[in-house]
Amino acid sequence: MNILEIAEIIGILSFALSGFLIAVEVKLDVLGIFISAFLTALGGGVIRDVIVGRELFAFTNNYASVLVIAVIMIAIFFKVQGLEKDIEKHPLFMTADTLGMVSFAISGALIAQHTGFNFFGMILLSLITAVGGGVMRDILINKIPLILVSEFYGTVALFVGLLIFILGVFSWLNPFSIIIVFVVGVGLRFIAVSREWHLPKI
Repeated sequence: MNILEIAEIIGILSFALSGFLIAVEVKLDVLGIFISAFLTALGGGVIRDVIVGRELFAFTNNYASVLVIAVIMIAIFFKVQGLEKDIEKHPLFMTADTLGMVSFAISGALIAQHTGFNFFGMILLSLITAVGGGVMRDILINKIPLILVSEFYGTVALFVGLLIFILGVFSWLNPFSIIIVFVVGVGLRFIAVSREWHLPKI
């Protein structure tokens, strides 16, 4: 199992949980919960793979769907309920969503590099992979996408893509450096939330 597959697995597990929590919070039925979890966990990767003309990971690797179903079943078994009205601020949701976002930002950047994308292509594919599933979910449930209202959400994904690009330019891209990027991305997201950092508004 390579670093890309590990990033995909972490992203799927984390986003499946965040999709489940959002679905429960807005009181969707069982089918709605499954759709929300699947869209959140797999949507960004599907968009990414379509853009690069790559075999769809979500539809060609059985464990992608199995992981989502497992997360839903475990969450139901342990009776994970809606956390609060402002769910985006709850530690469990924020942790799951942050881990998923950073993991998919890394996988998007790595695939962009492997495909030969330029600088802008790499950071944009990193962003699309990281937020695509969540945006699809939020549109479906008539909710403003998190990327538009949350502190440094999309910015962190862009920053992760930038770091992967720089590491690639200097031939420093290896499992250890990617783990460092992951830690930095997660840490930056938590700091941004705790200190309420926002981009300037016009």
